[in-house]
Amino acid sequence: MAGGCLPITPGDDQEALRAELAIRTLMAAWESADAAAIEELFWPDAIYDDYPNQHTHQGAQEIVEYVMALHAWADDVYFNVGDVHVTRTGAVAEWIFSAVQARPMGADLTLATGLEVISNGVTIVELDRGRIRRAADYMDTRPIMLQLGGKIEMPGGGTVEGDGRR
Repeated sequence: MAGGCLPITPGDDQEALRAELAIRTLMAAWESADAAAIEELFWPDAIYDDYPNQHTHQGAQEIVEYVMALHAWADDVYFNVGDVHVTRTGAVAEWIFSAVQARPMGADLTLATGLEVISNGVTIVELDRGRIRRAADYMDTRPIMLQLGGKIEMPGGGTVEGDGRR
């Protein structure tokens, strides 16, 4: 995080509350596809790293498109935010994600399975004067692929197959 990961001290209560509110608002905006909230949360030149897909989104418009891409294929999107850890410069939220794959997922999955997917992850935000300067998502996408009935071919011929159930 910018300036290092600085622990909260007793005088930092307001900053801690702002950091927790920012990350909880971000996760709610993910859930509701609230483009206006996303634009308001992020600095215009902010960066959002999507580590599972190894892509960086730069600028508020690209970040909005990143969030909206989830809703292009998913219905009933839900982020159950568990623990939130705050520092003087940001916050980390642990969450469980669930959704129903209701529409194709681009070239990777060209049909709508109607299956629910569940996975967990974390989001990290770095704040600058109350707005998000940088965010990063970490999530294991393998369970989602397997829950949709996909398979993973391993080197040497092994295969891990999903059955479309959790």
